Amino acid sequence: DSGVDSVKCDFDQYPYKVNTYARQLIVRESSLTVRSLVTSCRLLNAHTERQQPTRFIIEAFTITENKDLQTIKR
Repeated sequence: DSGVDSVKCDFDQYPYKVNTYARQLIVRESSLTVRSLVTSCRLLNAHTERQQPTRFIIEAFTITENKDLQTIKR
């Protein structure tokens, strides 16, 4: 199963720090691979002139982990 497992946001200090934890399912002709993907970034407030909900700018996006957890031959 692929998808985001969780997102951790620290809104106590600015810029806001965010870590995202996800798993990828990579389907190949010869195998299936489950991969762990962890990223981090900072969120900055993005002010707009229109009456819009709060928006953020992502800065310093980094992949901190990108590793195979399991590979199954097909």
